[in-house]
Order: sequence, then C-alpha cells, then structure tokens
Amino acid sequence: MASLHHFCSAHFAFLLFTVSVLVSVHASADRTKTVEFNVKPGGVVHTFTEGIREYECSFTYASQGGTNEQWLMSVGLSDDDRLFSCSVWRPQGKSYLFFTQFKAELKGTKIEYANAYSQTAAAGLSDVPLKPEEFTVTDSTVTHTDGKFSAELSKLTAVGRTRHDEL
Repeated sequence: MASLHHFCSAHFAFLLFTVSVLVSVHASADRTKTVEFNVKPGGVVHTFTEGIREYECSFTYASQGGTNEQWLMSVGLSDDDRLFSCSVWRPQGKSYLFFTQFKAELKGTKIEYANAYSQTAAAGLSDVPLKPEEFTVTDSTVTHTDGKFSAELSKLTAVGRTRHDEL
C-alpha cells in the first residue's frame, strides 16, 4: 500500500508540476497571479484570499513564535478553464513558525490533488512533504488533522477541477 501511495503521490506531484508550468508558460496575465502576504504569529486566526474570475483560494491559519514571515500565494487557471491551482509557500524555505492550524479552501472547484510540506525547496534543499495522516483533503479543503499535525508548514498546494462545461 505504501508503494502505491508513493506512486500516486509522485504521479500527482508530476501533474501539479505540469499544470504549474503550463499555466505559467502559456497563460496570460489574467490567468495567473502571485501575491506576497505576511504570515503573522500570535495565535490569532488569519485568512488570506486571492482569486481569478469566479475561482478563489483562501488560506486560513493560526501560528505562534517569532515575527511575521513573508509568504507567497500563486493562483492559476488553465487555458481551457478546467483546472484552478493554488500554492501557498514561504520562499525562503522552512518556516520557523509553529502552526496550530491551517486550512486552504478552493471555491468553484473540486480538489483533485493536494499536498502540504514542512519544508520547501530553497537553498539547495528539497520539498519535504507532511505525512499523509497530518492533513485531510476534502472536495474543497485541505486542512490539518487535529492531534496528528506536527505544527510544521512551509508550503501547501492544491489543484481543483472547475465546473466549467463546454457548450
């Protein structure tokens, strides 16, 4: 089962990479957006939201320790309007904040792939995914699993299929 899970994870990671490349290479400015925001510690729940057309990604979190960190959120819509992607990450690599909770929500789509990472690829380091039991994926959300989440988060990605139908 573990090898099947690893194969599926690798396949979906490749799918996400392909979608990201296609969106960034072939999309016009109205199909992609990357914005910077501050992740603020203090234990208070904060939400940051960005969208394209009727599709939206919201990142809700609470964290402790240190000072504000600069993070990025990228959203993208495929050329055929069938896939909407959202990535939230700390570009400097591993976050030093202690996350007490997190949730990403995609509106207007059904999530087909999602993953969360304790470390992002930066300064010669690789992405380090969270253990599958540390987070839960539903049709519209990716959220921490109470009692199993290690409190380390540096990146979260989700790709959803839109409800776009051809006439």
